[in-house]
Amino acid sequence: MNKTHTKKAIDILNKIMEIELAGVVRYTHYSLMVFGYSRIPIVSWMKEQATESLDHAHQAGELVTWLGGHPSLKIGPLLETEQHDIGDIMRESLSHEQSAIDAYYELLALAEKANSVTLEEYAREQIKMEELHLDEVNKMLRRPGEIGVFKA
Repeated sequence: MNKTHTKKAIDILNKIMEIELAGVVRYTHYSLMVFGYSRIPIVSWMKEQATESLDHAHQAGELVTWLGGHPSLKIGPLLETEQHDIGDIMRESLSHEQSAIDAYYELLALAEKANSVTLEEYAREQIKMEELHLDEVNKMLRRPGEIGVFKA
């Protein structure tokens, strides 16, 4: 990769790292704010999402250093609507996950242009995982028996 592509890749990877670190904070917060009969499985799921976000942030940071860059110490935006109904939490989660997917697609476009198989494969795998996660959240927002995709 040339210097311009390398710098852009580092910038995008740092943005991904920041988004994923925000996910750690977000899902940890959400896990504390779930109440009601379904609390235990939902809290467990939220904790898994926080751990997964941390793993994703670490992967992005490793690629930053692989490219010779310096990993960001920032955390992405933390939207707090003060709405703690599980549906509200899931809708916030959808928005957050979409921002992660957008960043991974941005990296994929750059990786294809820069002919970097490593970055391209990384971006594709992350997109796949994030899209499956988005589908999970989408299904959680549907009413039982509802087949169509949830629309906000």
